[in-house]
Amino acid sequence: MSARTTVLDDGVRSALQAVSAAAARGLGDPALAELVQIRASQLNHCAFCLDMHLGIARKHGVSERQLDLLGAWEEAGEVFDERERAALELTEAVTVLTEGFVPREVYERAARHFDAARLAHLIALITAVNGWNRLMVARRIPPGSAEW
Repeated sequence: MSARTTVLDDGVRSALQAVSAAAARGLGDPALAELVQIRASQLNHCAFCLDMHLGIARKHGVSERQLDLLGAWEEAGEVFDERERAALELTEAVTVLTEGFVPREVYERAARHFDAARLAHLIALITAVNGWNRLMVARRIPPGSAEW
């Protein structure tokens, strides 16, 4: 076991980290990747992931204004550009799946802003952060905890 106390099998943790990193790399926009992960974490009430991704977002130059208004991005006017809005809308659709699927118009709006590869990576990133959120929330891992 590493110096960090962990109860999550190294293989599982490493696999999830690898998927998350590959998806973010493939998206090619670290700031957008953080906005997406923060929004999913807000929806899933994952304090651990919010704490972590807010810090990373700041390091990637995401503005405090965007971070402050992310929970109300639909009403935030020009704070988020069309591409960011499409990614955030897709994030909500994939995270919540209220209709049991992602609405066609949401997918098509995102597809107008991302080529096929980047769109696939965006969806993979959303899926990965949702996995992390569910893991951390279900296990009640608090923000800043080293025990995960």
